[in-house]
Amino acid sequence: MVIDSLAVLDRGELPFAGIELGGTKCVCTLAYGPDRILAQETVPTEHPDTTLPAIAAVLQRWWDTTGFAALGIASFGPVDLDPASATWGHILATTKPDWPMTDVAGTLSAMFDVPSAFDTDVNGAAFAETRWGCAQGLDDFAYVTIGTGVGVGLLVNGQPTRGIGHAEIGHLRTPRLPDDTLPSGCPFHDDCVEGLASGTGIKAALGDVHVSTLSADHPVWDRAAASIVAMCHAMVCTTGPRRIAIGGGVMNKQPHLLARIEPALRASINGYLPLPERDYIVAPALGDQAGPLGSIALAQNALQAGVAA
Repeated sequence: MVIDSLAVLDRGELPFAGIELGGTKCVCTLAYGPDRILAQETVPTEHPDTTLPAIAAVLQRWWDTTGFAALGIASFGPVDLDPASATWGHILATTKPDWPMTDVAGTLSAMFDVPSAFDTDVNGAAFAETRWGCAQGLDDFAYVTIGTGVGVGLLVNGQPTRGIGHAEIGHLRTPRLPDDTLPSGCPFHDDCVEGLASGTGIKAALGDVHVSTLSADHPVWDRAAASIVAMCHAMVCTTGPRRIAIGGGVMNKQPHLLARIEPALRASINGYLPLPERDYIVAPALGDQAGPLGSIALAQNALQAGVAA
């Protein structure tokens, strides 16, 4: 990744502005793409009355200094993505205090007369990986992040799934291992992927034991891997992604987990469906920049949609 000085900006072509709104921090990015990131600033995710004005101030400064062609907003969820809904652009029933029913998209996009797009952070990351990363050339792709929670950006025929809402596959209920009676980390479900395999779920199972002290053969990783494999099996049998990328804090800190998923998934599918011969389960190629660049990919999509219209 290359961070350029704003002073050397080529004004003949405007960059894109993006906001990745996360549970603990928001990453503001001004860029053309992964090879030319002009600026990147972080704003803590606190009360919306503090966080949104801070983000707006960053955007306004970039607008006054260089301008930008379009704005992409990629947010933690759940969020309302129905353009016909009165609460489009709002965060919905999140467990994060003070944020339910916050109008994120309306507040930020109304400030600037440019095309804008709003989607989940994981859908944005999925678009970034198809544009610049491990899923280039693929229209059917799943981007999974396993950290504090579990999120899935699911693209089918090149577009994120919709319906009554965006994909919430992290809350897919999966079978527990026969001897697993440890607590779930999800307040809604006792046996969903997020409850069993997320950082929160692992901490719930361990109690006072610190994750960093665990060996790769600790039973808690069997529980996490089994739930992740069951989730991938369900995606293979429903939307059939041509590749699944799995990242996030848990996977980054426990690399042995990723290596377990593809062999176990192939055993679970048991030859019933024709998985690609190799590199089906991979790490995101964009690494920690998949999320921030997801907002830039959304901005580019918004501009392209505006031109096409």
